[in-house]
Amino acid sequence: MVPQNTFSTFHQPVIMSPKGLLLITQILFGLLVWLLVGGTDILHVPALCWVMFVAVSCWILSLSFFIIFLSEIPIRAPHIPWTVLSLCVNAAAACLYLMAAVVNTATVNEATRGRHNYKCWTASSCFAFLTALSYVGSSCLSFREWRHIRAPSAVSSV
Repeated sequence: MVPQNTFSTFHQPVIMSPKGLLLITQILFGLLVWLLVGGTDILHVPALCWVMFVAVSCWILSLSFFIIFLSEIPIRAPHIPWTVLSLCVNAAAACLYLMAAVVNTATVNEATRGRHNYKCWTASSCFAFLTALSYVGSSCLSFREWRHIRAPSAVSSV
């Protein structure tokens, strides 16, 4: 007798879709950002507290969206406008992460070159820009999906 897969509710193709790959990128790069910043002495630089807030908040949102899409909740709850919600969250996260990446880059000057904080803040600013770029990509995909959904209703109403 073959045991049943306990993860039968998970939708595997989501992982390999562009949306899923960008979510995985956001989760991995976002995790690196907040681990690199959090592993330093950020209390002496209040701007890095903002970077940590954005990084952790967006990481939790990305992880939540990944679990939601992986478990096919949008199919089970079609009354929720998932495309619009995804577009709004990704666009807001892209803006916040871009600001956090700029702030993170500006704080690199406050660290002594060659020290632990300098190396971590430099790496985290690089990953923050990559994370912001992945949120921009997700926003573009969500916008294209939203526009594709909206196009038939606009034609039929004319």
